Amino acid sequence: MRTLFVIAALIAPGGKAPVVCLDPGHAATPNLSTEPIGPGSSVRKIKDGGGAPGEAVVVLEIARKTRRLLLERGYRVEMTRTGSEFTYGNGGNVARAKFCNKRRAALMLRIHADGSTSPAVHGAATLYPAWRRGWTDDIYGPSLRAAKLVHRQLLRSTGALDRGLVARRDLTGFNWADVPVILVETGFMTNPRERRLLQSDWYQRRIARGLTRGVVRFAPLD
Repeated sequence: MRTLFVIAALIAPGGKAPVVCLDPGHAATPNLSTEPIGPGSSVRKIKDGGGAPGEAVVVLEIARKTRRLLLERGYRVEMTRTGSEFTYGNGGNVARAKFCNKRRAALMLRIHADGSTSPAVHGAATLYPAWRRGWTDDIYGPSLRAAKLVHRQLLRSTGALDRGLVARRDLTGFNWADVPVILVETGFMTNPRERRLLQSDWYQRRIARGLTRGVVRFAPLD
């Protein structure tokens, strides 16, 4: 059943354009309550630790710019949050995944910015769900393909240092997803130069162009 759901998400009904679900990470207010890391799991994680300083604001602006470009190309776009707070369901990453599942998105594109204890660390990485039976086995293949395509276009558009593709087993928003999903770490808020770039309008537009080109290659319009 989950596999059929993924196929339905990739093929838009009635000839309609595919839905791209943009998920700008975190929110202005952290949510320190916990939720299961995956369906039926006894392991729990904090819903939203707050992210890197300034991250929630930056990634929302990137998501808005990406939304505009995708709409111009003819895609349908949904966003898990359009303001400073995430208010869907009970909050947290389970709710974010369910938001995109409900809309049968061709791709859930999670947009984040990273942080490090070292201010020298910089660059962009794209995360995708590691294979796990019953949780991600149905979305693993298309998610990996999306990660490769989007990451390549992001690097071409921004010239950011390539920190590679990273498989993750521990991300709640991956393990609850029933549609292809990736998480793009667009840069490091803790690196002074990259933080300035991420906060600038022109660099946000470069990121948005790269993300859009990657989406187009993954889920082309008919």
